[in-house]
Amino acid sequence: MIENSGLWGLFFSSFLAATLLPGGSEAILLWLNYQQSYSPTLLLLTATLGNTLGGLSSWGIGRWLRYRFPEAGLHKPRQKKALAWLEKHGSPLLLLSWVPIIGDPLCVAAGWTRMPLFQSALFIALGKGARYGLLLWVSSTSG
Repeated sequence: MIENSGLWGLFFSSFLAATLLPGGSEAILLWLNYQQSYSPTLLLLTATLGNTLGGLSSWGIGRWLRYRFPEAGLHKPRQKKALAWLEKHGSPLLLLSWVPIIGDPLCVAAGWTRMPLFQSALFIALGKGARYGLLLWVSSTSG
């Protein structure tokens, strides 16, 4: 178990970084890659899984909020415009779920608009995996 503590740390850091809580999994990913204790593929899969599950927890929160408070809605013109844009372009917008500041609310909004779970998970995972893959690739070529 001790030998896998780095992977568990990366997983939980990635999960928290994808929720509305602050967190920075990139530093842990790059440090573990630098240490060469784990293969880059295993690091990529661990970080992507944690971050995707964190994004899906935000999606679930959005879904729950819509169910629990259906009358609340979003009434500000800017909120209505953002939801209309999301509904128009659909789940491929979740490729941007990794982007700071907008990614977490985007996942919540996807749940609110009842985007399908499988499609949401697919696009969240692709976007987050691409970001982690790029980080690993850049860090391996710059050394």
